[in-house]
Amino acid sequence: MTTSPQGHPQRWLILGVICLAQLTVLLDNTVLNVAIPSLTTELGAATSDIQWMINAYSLVQSGLLLTAGSAADRYGRKKMLIAGLTLFGIGSLAAGLADSTGQLIAARAGMGVGGALLLTTTLAVAMQIFAPEEHPKAIGIWSAVNALGFAVGPLLGGFMLNHFWWGAIFLINLPVAALGMVAVIALVPESKNPRGDRPDLLGALLSTIGMSSLVFAIISGPEHGWTSGRVLGTGALAAVVLAVFAYWESKIPYPMLDMHFFRDQRFTGAVAGAVLITFGMGGALFLLTQHLQFVLGYDALEAGLRTAPLALAVVALNFSGLSAKWTAKLGTPVSILLGMVLMSAGLVSIATLASGGYAGTLLGLLLIGAGCAVANPAMAHAIMSAIPREKAGVGAGINGTLAEFGNGLGVAVLGAVLNSRFAALIPVAAASLPAALASAGSAEEKARITDAFSSGLETSQLVGALAVLLGGVVAAALLRRAERADSEVVGAH
Repeated sequence: MTTSPQGHPQRWLILGVICLAQLTVLLDNTVLNVAIPSLTTELGAATSDIQWMINAYSLVQSGLLLTAGSAADRYGRKKMLIAGLTLFGIGSLAAGLADSTGQLIAARAGMGVGGALLLTTTLAVAMQIFAPEEHPKAIGIWSAVNALGFAVGPLLGGFMLNHFWWGAIFLINLPVAALGMVAVIALVPESKNPRGDRPDLLGALLSTIGMSSLVFAIISGPEHGWTSGRVLGTGALAAVVLAVFAYWESKIPYPMLDMHFFRDQRFTGAVAGAVLITFGMGGALFLLTQHLQFVLGYDALEAGLRTAPLALAVVALNFSGLSAKWTAKLGTPVSILLGMVLMSAGLVSIATLASGGYAGTLLGLLLIGAGCAVANPAMAHAIMSAIPREKAGVGAGINGTLAEFGNGLGVAVLGAVLNSRFAALIPVAAASLPAALASAGSAEEKARITDAFSSGLETSQLVGALAVLLGGVVAAALLRRAERADSEVVGAH
């Protein structure tokens, strides 16, 4: 596909179509958090089962993102979009009809394969159909849809759980995936890397094993202990395999991931920031959903409604084009730093004010939303613009891998911070908050347990805030240095 200097004539309609495909993946990510209490009671799921229901999806998806992006560049992005929607739909059907925790975990893993294909190809297609000057606005809308998935997922999940059984939260994906499929076939143009490099099969295998092992080690840490044989063994395997992957990619003439990207300070700055932003956000928001339901006593739908302001702030700022205008005015480094400072302040607000009711949480969510609207598109644009256009699938794969890695690490580490604090205050309740509340003999004991959970939440949110702030400083400094180096090169010529 060749794009005119103005972009594809139907680019905005096509962006709507690929965002619909993207929405199916994102709805599934957030809808499950709201269903945790239902799954605990109806399927008899233990805490470890719940973690695997959430993480089986992330594990498979994060392991395959680079391979999926590379396959999209080589074989065609439209083909991979269709394949992703098909696999995601089949996985959703299997998840909705599962009658045991094992079946649900397996179905979620299958959905992860489709999710990997969708997450990489949607952003790659957007980079192909728009002219470079429109990329910031297009990526802003793409990012806003990510936030919309975050907002609509809990609302949709809460509504479905109030009216149907838990399996309906997966079956709702089917009409969206079907509609997305029809629209993709009718509207999205095919595009691929014109060079048609040979497939890097060994690189694909190494990246999949390496990333899956790394995410598995992160997931296993809180439950089995960071010094356990399982965590150290899979962590060591990940380190060795990823080192071999990096060596292999630096030696072959047709690498899946060109290691020269890492010499670009724009790229490394955006990469460092992206990991830390998702670390702080992913972990903090996973814990906040539980706080709203278990501590403040909201049901699934009410909890969904109360987390929606974050996403609505992102959607408002990105769809209106305000965040793209601010980024153009301030420049990428300052925009990322401003966004991360706002997000960090939001997490501090939730940490320090959430125990007093919803007002402090609302302030925090609005601050986080404003920060996300500015920082996330600027970060994604910095990553994608540092990579050649024909490698857009790989660029999107890197962007998605960082988000999955940071998110998984955030849930694991901030969850571990909360659990250790909770267990220290309520030793008999180390298993989980719902189990501790169920075994409480009096109202005073229940209050003591929820206070302990709130204390753990506060500590973990503050750790998340620090990570986000650090991410902003590191990313802004590296991107500023890269801009200075670029201007010196231009000046020398």
